[in-house]
Amino acid sequence: MKSLYDFNYEQMAELALSHEWKKFRGHQIFQWLYRKRVTSIDEMSDLSKETREILKANYALKPLTLKDKQVSSDGTTKYLFALEDGSLIESVLMQFDYGKSICVTSQVGCNMSCAFCASGLTKKKRNLTSGEMVAQVMYVQQDLDKQEERLSHIVVMGTGEPFDNYENVMNFLSTVNHDRGLGIGARHITISTCGVVPKIYEFSKEHTQYNLAISLHAPNNTLRDELMPINHAYPLEELMKAIRQYASENNRRLTFEYILLRGVNDQKEHVKQLAKLLRGLNAYVNLIPYNAVDEKGFQGVDHAHAMVFYDALMKEGIRCTIRKEHGADIDAACGQLRVKHLRKEAKERQGN
Repeated sequence: MKSLYDFNYEQMAELALSHEWKKFRGHQIFQWLYRKRVTSIDEMSDLSKETREILKANYALKPLTLKDKQVSSDGTTKYLFALEDGSLIESVLMQFDYGKSICVTSQVGCNMSCAFCASGLTKKKRNLTSGEMVAQVMYVQQDLDKQEERLSHIVVMGTGEPFDNYENVMNFLSTVNHDRGLGIGARHITISTCGVVPKIYEFSKEHTQYNLAISLHAPNNTLRDELMPINHAYPLEELMKAIRQYASENNRRLTFEYILLRGVNDQKEHVKQLAKLLRGLNAYVNLIPYNAVDEKGFQGVDHAHAMVFYDALMKEGIRCTIRKEHGADIDAACGQLRVKHLRKEAKERQGN
């Protein structure tokens, strides 16, 4: 059954017309979902009983349920959700000085197979619908409503490659960005890609105000081939060409994400290569502390070494930041909590 969360504002109006209701009925439903944040169709009290019965017969409202929740001492909260088909996904609420940000998952599993990432431990099972992405945001916002707090930022950086689920991701963002929906500003929304070049060109032509982040993690093809298999399909030369095209069409600052892996991509020569690769772009590098994943064998760098890399990159004229570490005392790495539960379930099945 299709979720009401699957419909953006314009599509909700079309839904109303498809049932031979007035177009305004779609506006009412949208307001109930995102302004009043009801959790059942029966709560939509200004709709007739007949209208509510038709909605209940044809559409669902909540396509996920909470399976587990971890809260870090720094306020980071990781949610593990079960979808209607039993699939597990994660969302993360992070606390910043500038507000509260949710990291949203876009796929069940991931086929990108990045060497350092827990998400790639389980292959992609399917894409999430736009409604399943909206539902992640709504669950967390409803959790925050209890403290009279509000989400201010969204990053599509959870499990999966967003540009491998392009249409659903863009539809999802249309809903959460709409001023009659959650009204989260486009400049407070970031989409991350590991480098799906054709979709970067397509995204360039959208001319949205969403932020684009590139998961780079290596400054040369040899190393990136080892860390990120997508580089075999779209090597750095093709990726950077697409990025420069995006930059020429959109007056938006780019973010390059760079996880510092001890002894792998953190040397002086990597600073030089990275600076050469990015010079001339309106961009900055987000240096990310690595949350170790047992199965991967990589180690992060300590803060002192991260500062050495940071200083060297700044001296090369490349703006950068060191991202504050979040959730170090919980299963913080993307996909880690999900994998933990999948293994637990597998062991229980073996025991039976």
